[in-house]
Amino acid sequence: MPSRSFPSRLLVLPALGALVAALLVAPPVGAEHPGGRPPGHAGSKHGSKHGPTHGPTLEVLTQNLYLGSSLDPALDATTGVEFVAATAQIYGTAVASDPPRRLAAVADTIAATRPDLVGLQEVSRWTAVPVVAGASPPSYDFLALLLSELAERGLSYRVAGVADNADIGPVPLVAPGFGCRTVSSPTSADCVVSLQDRDVILENTRTPGLRLGPPVTGRYAAQQSVPIPDAGGATLDFGRGWVHVDGSLRGARFRFLNTHLEVAGFAAVQEAQARELLAGPARTRRQLVAVGDFNSPADRASSTTSTYADLTRRWFDDAWWINRTRPGFTCCQGGALSNPTSTLRTRIDLVLTRGIRRARWAVVVGARPIADPPPRWASDHAGVVAGLQLRAGDPRHRHHHPR
Repeated sequence: MPSRSFPSRLLVLPALGALVAALLVAPPVGAEHPGGRPPGHAGSKHGSKHGPTHGPTLEVLTQNLYLGSSLDPALDATTGVEFVAATAQIYGTAVASDPPRRLAAVADTIAATRPDLVGLQEVSRWTAVPVVAGASPPSYDFLALLLSELAERGLSYRVAGVADNADIGPVPLVAPGFGCRTVSSPTSADCVVSLQDRDVILENTRTPGLRLGPPVTGRYAAQQSVPIPDAGGATLDFGRGWVHVDGSLRGARFRFLNTHLEVAGFAAVQEAQARELLAGPARTRRQLVAVGDFNSPADRASSTTSTYADLTRRWFDDAWWINRTRPGFTCCQGGALSNPTSTLRTRIDLVLTRGIRRARWAVVVGARPIADPPPRWASDHAGVVAGLQLRAGDPRHRHHHPR
């Protein structure tokens, strides 16, 4: 998501000076194939033809699902009335983004690529609750929708780990189209809405020889804070975190880590989170695969943060390096997902590795429109699928491949 960030939890809105009377709402997935194994390739997935000394190939996907709207209107609000109006705008834009159709398109991508492990960011849960009779604002659980779509395609993926991040609400909701018309105080409204943000790991339960341990989650100590309008100086903290699982594939041991770092507009916080990542969950003797939305462009000429350079200088390799000069852009489409041509211009969604034998291939997925009328895109981000050949056993040392 190209907006600035998420507040972590809003328990009570400040007093409202007036009623908010209007709803501010605008009532086959492609892939870039720069080289290596394209999605849907029918060859041997797990490298048995290479022999036991070369190790199996682990196929992974990283995808930011996009909550459906920028949160900038709420972050720019300076009064309680403005905050409620911003909430109406954000919720309305998210509804207009048609989450069920977008998540069906993501399921198509997963069905075409059949990754062993999936790292998802912005796995949103919109919970809209009617308080008065006759109101019917829709709710969306992105995780439940995606799992249902995967099952409909005959796939078998399970949730292997969840990091609970931002938790916003309940906030009074103005949505006249759904019968939510009146907000007279912080505790008197026709409807309220909450938003939860999560990072999720999915496991393909049909991958032969794949074994995973229990998930481990954590939050970064460095978090961005913003003031709550008209709340006496109180602030909201952002809830960025991470989740990882330790596992093995045909005896080759690894750690799979998924995270979503702060946006570049809060560079100091993002860079601090990257340092925590390196000092904490990325410290392992296992072969390491870290995926996510790192919000720091791999093109250093256009980056405003040092995060990508810090991560790849001494610790991580980037699976995309196998493609040499191919750009591999993954961010970002317009916030309303209505832009007729792609606006992907940076590469911030990454598959990073340490200690593996090699990246065999890496491709961008979800970079083509899913429909002509908006929403034209499954997400404001494209995803990345990579085939990573692991080392047999558990290497204690790593050879860094220069870019």
